[in-house]
Amino acid sequence: MLIGQASINLTANILSALLGLLSVFVFTRLFSPHDYGVYLLGIGFASVISVFLVGWFRNLILSGHARNDGTDVRGIVLSGYMICCLTAPIAYVLARFAGLDNTAAFATVMLSVAIGLFELTQDLVRARLMAVSVMKATLARAVSVLGLGIVVALVSPNGFWLLLSSALAYLLAVLVQSRTAWRGAHPSFDRSGLVAVAKTGLPLTVSLTLLAIASVTDRFMIANLVGAADAGRYVASLDLVRQALMMPAMSMAAAFFPLAVQIHAKQGDGAVRSHLAECLELLLSVTLPASLGFAIISGHVANIILGAEFRELAAEIMPVIAVAVVFQILTQQYLHASFLLSGRNGFYLVNTASLIAANVILSYFLVSHYGTVGAAWARLGADIIGFACALVLTRYAFRVPLPLGRLALVLIAALAMALTVAALDRILRIPDLAACIVLAGIGILTYAALAWLFDIARIRGRLKHGLVAFRAKFANSNIG
Repeated sequence: MLIGQASINLTANILSALLGLLSVFVFTRLFSPHDYGVYLLGIGFASVISVFLVGWFRNLILSGHARNDGTDVRGIVLSGYMICCLTAPIAYVLARFAGLDNTAAFATVMLSVAIGLFELTQDLVRARLMAVSVMKATLARAVSVLGLGIVVALVSPNGFWLLLSSALAYLLAVLVQSRTAWRGAHPSFDRSGLVAVAKTGLPLTVSLTLLAIASVTDRFMIANLVGAADAGRYVASLDLVRQALMMPAMSMAAAFFPLAVQIHAKQGDGAVRSHLAECLELLLSVTLPASLGFAIISGHVANIILGAEFRELAAEIMPVIAVAVVFQILTQQYLHASFLLSGRNGFYLVNTASLIAANVILSYFLVSHYGTVGAAWARLGADIIGFACALVLTRYAFRVPLPLGRLALVLIAALAMALTVAALDRILRIPDLAACIVLAGIGILTYAALAWLFDIARIRGRLKHGLVAFRAKFANSNIG
């Protein structure tokens, strides 16, 4: 089930990432760095507000809705979200304080409400392991953002209209699965229930909101110290890396987090630790080689995807960000499972506080002295500190397994692949697109061979099982 769910999620997110890359390709050519920077600053601020709007209900959905035992939490989730949306005027004031102008601040608040509703809807469907429905909404959002963004670029290419078009795109995606997620649900303004949700969700909400703030600190630091245009160039590179590398990890985590909750509830600590060890090896076996490979070919990727005004900076910062993503994924998509399973929501807050403090201090110091490039190194340093802090905290929560022997094999295979690709890149003298195809192909083949040799993530058994299942299905179809 884990592989099946992760495969569907991965397929959806790969397609969404490709559409996202196409959006970056188009937008960095149709919009100026300043207007694109305003848009990306708005997106960053909206992500913070949307996390605050939905963070209260994340654990409720994972712990209650994921059990699929007849418990219906949607009424209280819907009413709670409506109450949270009353904070929109405060969000507008904060957006103005962060440096956005009147129109951009208004559009950003609208976008934050739309993103919150979309994420809440996705969480409800994902908790029931309805990966196909999640895929439909994910693709609908990506297509809508691109299509409406192109319309804006042709009519009035500025950040305000691009932000509003993205808000509309998220609402259209909500409509795609509104029946699946919300059919039969009615707001339930149960005061005692809402108070209980607020008390339970407060630590996670605060920590997730702070985590979102930490993730956008660097872009606002650049905007205020250097300018919105440089912020646009930086975030275009950052988002390009994240779209390429975060999607596989999020796809797998979307499958194994709900499964971990179910296994823990039904089979106990030993079974869920075995499940998590398998998940960690699978997570790292995909994330690490992808990140290292991307770091090596990032210069070619930047020349293909980004507009001419964005490429020089991207070539400097994308390799650093690609490495930082590894630590971010391990922290958020694995170590945080310890806090969920133990119910130690306060640990989210402690971990996030360490991350945001490191990010603010490092960003201010490094951006002030080294400009926009310093922001990438600050992000790497902050993510390493956040990972180390989360690792220590797991010793006091649910002790998640760390199969070092198996993980060492993943590291060896990934480093060998990276060295091979880097050596080949130094002697290639071909266009960027051809170089990406050749280098990616060599990297995949090299890593696949090493993964088979080391039996990483039990690949031999999984392929054998898949082949047997395929033959059986093929034989049954012939008989029929």
